Order: sequence, then structure tokens, then C-alpha cells
Amino acid sequence: MKSHFCPCASLVLLVWLVLLPALRAEKSKADSALFEKTKLVYEDDFDGELNLDFWEIRQNSTWKIEDGILKGSQSSKAFQAKKIAAGDKAHAGFKPVIWLKQVPENFVCEMRVRYSAEKPHAKFPLFDVGHHIHTFHLGEKMTSLTILKDKAKMKVEAPLMPLNEWADVTIALKKGVIHFSVNGKKHVFESEYIDMTGHSQIDFKGIDLGTCDIDHIKIWAGQ
Repeated sequence: MKSHFCPCASLVLLVWLVLLPALRAEKSKADSALFEKTKLVYEDDFDGELNLDFWEIRQNSTWKIEDGILKGSQSSKAFQAKKIAAGDKAHAGFKPVIWLKQVPENFVCEMRVRYSAEKPHAKFPLFDVGHHIHTFHLGEKMTSLTILKDKAKMKVEAPLMPLNEWADVTIALKKGVIHFSVNGKKHVFESEYIDMTGHSQIDFKGIDLGTCDIDHIKIWAGQ
């Protein structure tokens, strides 16, 4: 039986090989209006061990990777009792807390996140972009940005981070401005106090007795 050569199949393969590098480059590029160029510095789909070069578990809260998702919950009852006895209930790990490290000074962060709890809380959950530097309080009806605890505070009605639902979140920052997006809705925050100089982390903090799940995350350095 003779085999037949198909030029169409060869042409399709050739086009695919030509386009593949461009497709890979596009996939690794951040979609941001803040920067002309971006460089991917970290990407994680959580299909292996937790990368402790980039993550630091705080307050002894419980974090594990399961089914491709980084899942966070409260600390053990023994740890909570110990911290309460020591007079430090605020750091007893009732909420899941984790730090993402090695965040560039100018950056774009894309992630899929879900904060869950039985009911909303006035101050949590939140993202701390820089430890206590740019704090996003993710309220039920309002999103607020507090800078340096008391230097500036801005409240907006959108975008909102839904509780108990997955959300696609993008945070892009350079000095003086932050683009904050949730499920495609974006708000631009501007302030002279917005500045990540000397800071290199994003803190994730859930609600007491609640959970925090991260499905995937990418970080780019902006230029």
C-alpha cells in the first residue's frame, strides 16, 4: 500500500512552527497600559511543591497545594491558644495569611483568587501591596485603598471583590499610580504616596475562620 504525501499538512505544520515563538512571547507578556515593556519574573499554576523562594507562610496559618490550587486556612487550635495566652490574639492565625515575595518595584500581577467566609467583615479580606504600604480592603459594597496607614485613603464602588467566588485580579503599579482590576473592571488610583521603593511583597489576608484559594499567579517587572 502506497503512502500519499499531503502538502497541506506540511504547510500547516510549517505555519505552526513559525507562529509558535510569537504565541509563546504573547502568552508571557502582561496586558498593562502602565508599561511599554514587561518581563515575566514568576509564574505558578501550583502543580508541585510550594515555591518558598517566593512564598512565606505567616501566623502559622495552614497552607497546602491540592488539585492545582494553593489553599489557605486558619492555624491550629494549639497555636491559637498559645498566642492568646501570650496576649497576641491579633497574630494567632485565625485567618489565612501568606506573603508573595520578590515582587518588583514596578510590576504587573495577574492572579485568580477566591476569599471565602460565612459572612463579610468590615476590614478583611485584603491585599497589602508592600507590607502596610498600599492596603486594599475588599468590602462587600466598597473597595478602599489605604496608603501608609493614614497618609491617604480612597474608596470606590467598583471594582468589587466578590466573597466566596473566584475572581480574576490584576494589580499594576508604578510610582504614583495603581491599576486595580477585578473580573475585567478597572479603577485607576493615583497618589503621590504610591511607591514600592524598598518594598517587594504582596500580602494575602483572609477573614477569621475563612479561607483563601489561589488558582494561578503571574508577576511581571514593568519597564
